[in-house]
Amino acid sequence: MSAIDDVLAMAKDNDVKWVDIQFGDMFGTVQHFTVPVSRLDADLFEDGLAFDGSSVRGWKSIDKSDMNIKPDPESAWIDPFREVPTLAMYGDIYEPRTGQLYDRAPRGICRKALAYLASTGIGDAAFFGPEPEFFVLDGVRYNSEPGNAFYALESVEAPWTAAEDNMSGNMGNQIRHKHGYFPVPPADTLYDLRNEVCENLMAMGVEIELHHHEVATAGQCELGTKFGTILEAGDQVNKLKYAVKNTAFQHGKTATFMPKPMFGDNGSGMHIHTSIWKEGKNLFAGDGYGKLSQEAIWAIGGILKHGRAIQAFTNASANSYRRLVPGYEAPVNLAYSATNRSASVRIPLVNGDKARRFEFRCPDSSGSPYLSFAAMLMAMIDGIKNQIDPGEPLDKNIYDLPPEELAGIPSTCAGLEEALNELEADKDWLTAGDVFSEEMIESYLDYKREDEVEPLKLRPNPYEFFLYYNC
Repeated sequence: MSAIDDVLAMAKDNDVKWVDIQFGDMFGTVQHFTVPVSRLDADLFEDGLAFDGSSVRGWKSIDKSDMNIKPDPESAWIDPFREVPTLAMYGDIYEPRTGQLYDRAPRGICRKALAYLASTGIGDAAFFGPEPEFFVLDGVRYNSEPGNAFYALESVEAPWTAAEDNMSGNMGNQIRHKHGYFPVPPADTLYDLRNEVCENLMAMGVEIELHHHEVATAGQCELGTKFGTILEAGDQVNKLKYAVKNTAFQHGKTATFMPKPMFGDNGSGMHIHTSIWKEGKNLFAGDGYGKLSQEAIWAIGGILKHGRAIQAFTNASANSYRRLVPGYEAPVNLAYSATNRSASVRIPLVNGDKARRFEFRCPDSSGSPYLSFAAMLMAMIDGIKNQIDPGEPLDKNIYDLPPEELAGIPSTCAGLEEALNELEADKDWLTAGDVFSEEMIESYLDYKREDEVEPLKLRPNPYEFFLYYNC
């Protein structure tokens, strides 16, 4: 049976009434619209569906708003959160005037990156294993007005609730800052909720490997899922965020993948494991440093050389750079090492050549996972094509290095504006093979600067009142 036949059978077997078509924009938000199951036939996959792209951030102007989306049958899953049986699929966006993949659609950029990999002869498959972290809170309040700016996080796990007298009584099981990895219940109040998230994800076709409380207090969690191809991994991150947020919502809680929602404790990253394969063999397996191949070392060279520009996609929010600071297990230096978690690129200790890979530890999940993976793949290809030497590995705890030694190690960007400037100055490797278009990058930069960087510059921070009110 073809993938389309499988989807039609899935709809029939589950008595599906509605079909949800989803896609991600350039900034990580997943959009959707829904059609009755009567429209689910082979023509839907061939012809696609027309929609208005003018209201999608950074895409079309209103005078050229017509777009086309073709659902990918390989991505189909049954939505466990809908009352009426619903089948969901991710779609690829096409420009109806040319019939080509739309150059600003992130999932299509992943497809083009994979095609470019094959065209170079380096490999024919790229695998990614993302590890998104997140917080599950009991509530959140925030506001930003000319005369009022604040945020407040509510969590029964957090140490600041230890003095509170609440309706159910205070049981004293709060988790101290940086002590969240990983106590058993009753301190870990989210054990059952994470089980439920995993059950939902498995119903959505995601293979679960483990779950646990993470280092921070106030409900920080992580779910371990099986790696996948570049498209599967992008879809999987969106599925995970969807399942986490909807399960939390069903329990009267709220979940956030914001990289640094809480001062004074660890933020939420998305470490990404990756490898390139060719003809069924792992190109990264070898007998060099960390049991990696020379191609893998060159790929690391590409990641490190372009690391600051990559951050415009892998650390896509201004808040991302609250996490990338010393002292909270987030790497702030562009170096590589075996098993060393203070380096931005870590080579994990694994058994067998099939598992050989490296891990990029800088990213978080505040942006589009498709763009993060595509940018990483393009950097790896550039590293291999141009045999970029990453230098010697740094087998030391970078956080403990003296200032004179630390000064010689390249650092990650200090803020989003710096990352955007780096991308603008270092983008030729992304536009190779027309994978990332100049117009897409320009649109991305314009939106980030105008709607995120500049507005943040204009607003006072509550801590500024603590520092300067009485000046």
